[in-house]
Amino acid sequence: MPDKTLDYLVIGAGPAGLQLGYFLHEQGRDYLILEAGPAPGQFFRTHPRHRTLISINKKYTGWDDPELNLRMDWNSLLSDDPDLLFTRYSDRYFPHADDMVRYLADFAQKRGLRVAYDSRVVRVDRPGSSFRVTDETGRTYEAKRVIVATGVTQPNIPPIAGIETADLYGTHSTDPADYVNQRVLVIGKGNSAFETADNLMETAAVIHVAGPHSVRMAWRTHFVGHLRAVNNGLLDSYQLKSQNAVLDGDVKRVERRPDGTYLVTVSFVRVDEVTKDIPYDRVILCTGFRFDGSIFGDDCRPELMINDRFPSLTPAYESVNVPDLYFAGTITQSRDFKHGTSGFIHGFRYGVRALHRVLESRYHGVPWPARVLPADPSALAAAVIDRVNRTSALWQQFGLLADVIVPDGDTARYLEELPYDLQGPPIGDRGHFAITLDYGPDHDKIDPFDVEVGRIRQSDSARAHEGHYLHPVVRHHVPGRPPVAHHITENLENEWTSKEIHIEPLRAFFAARLTSVPV
Repeated sequence: MPDKTLDYLVIGAGPAGLQLGYFLHEQGRDYLILEAGPAPGQFFRTHPRHRTLISINKKYTGWDDPELNLRMDWNSLLSDDPDLLFTRYSDRYFPHADDMVRYLADFAQKRGLRVAYDSRVVRVDRPGSSFRVTDETGRTYEAKRVIVATGVTQPNIPPIAGIETADLYGTHSTDPADYVNQRVLVIGKGNSAFETADNLMETAAVIHVAGPHSVRMAWRTHFVGHLRAVNNGLLDSYQLKSQNAVLDGDVKRVERRPDGTYLVTVSFVRVDEVTKDIPYDRVILCTGFRFDGSIFGDDCRPELMINDRFPSLTPAYESVNVPDLYFAGTITQSRDFKHGTSGFIHGFRYGVRALHRVLESRYHGVPWPARVLPADPSALAAAVIDRVNRTSALWQQFGLLADVIVPDGDTARYLEELPYDLQGPPIGDRGHFAITLDYGPDHDKIDPFDVEVGRIRQSDSARAHEGHYLHPVVRHHVPGRPPVAHHITENLENEWTSKEIHIEPLRAFFAARLTSVPV
């Protein structure tokens, strides 16, 4: 039996688990982190397979403001120690994954986080009011609350006949010499697929990258998980007729022949052939990862979503069906799947901070950090302008985290970085203003490099709502009514400082809303 019941048990000492551990440790909470491996960040010891991160590490920004610098630093965890910025660990724009391993180990050690290593969790039960967690050695732990920060640890394997004979992204050989003069099929159209294909371009005879959907470019969709420019070398070779190709179709069958080669049946989606059998020497499956929920007993098994790949969450990062079971890190990407940044460190570090504030509020009576302002249109506009010009949280978690202003008579509370759809405390139910940074409607359908596409003038505040690029949006929420939105026009340098273009229209919006709909 466990010696004591912990307040918090965190499963996983990757970036999310360490980030939450930092906040719990700083507040003196009773917690423990269980880590399956002998050190933090086990995922990054093997992934990405070709060892180059696609999370940017922009060391030189021209800014002295640490908050602004985090907009361009996608790898640092949040802390009060400037020596624990990832930019101190690498000068490279796309760093080596080994630098992340070293960084995470230092973060855990220097902050004195309580981590039990070599403690792989094999079972989570809830026989009563508390959770019972068992590791592979048979040791058990008891906790009032469990926060799962394990990441997505299982390959996402599509239901294709014969797919079990293919190589997996996580285990295939990354030595180009093993593919000399071979025909290679890579199944998948994300970064892992094109990273794999680019690695083989110098040695493979033919490389096909296949999937039923169109390739989506991150520079167009603004989703950093879509194909990044650093991985798109194969597209050049395809369009310049260099033996490689992107196949737009469903892989229906993978047949391993007696000689070790493959015959793959592809059903194309936009050519005359219905299906075609294509020979290959190697088939590599690069279709992403999924959350492993097998450790949970029936009494606390979380509901899953998105083809059972991720846990289904409330706006407080809590399981929708298991109270006191929370999630942190990349497995929270169900909140903004293929839209935002919750699947990546530069996004979920802020989600973890929001989760910690939820825990502090719910279980320790610590109110959400807030400051009091006069409920005056000029004061509110000034506070919003100051925040949108500095905040890294709203910048990175666009459309998902929001600052909130809650008017109350002659004053107003200004709260920072709440989940946009969080309800109840600390917002209340009398009405509020929510401030986000957002891209415009259908922004992913616009080619940002097409000079023929009309764009609004940056000085045209009356048409700010038509802007496609990231810009501040202030929405007034009144119970029982649809929100009323005010858009602050996009700006090339993301500096919203003009009195005429940015500040005065916002002040007028606050004046109109506070007068017409008292809250």
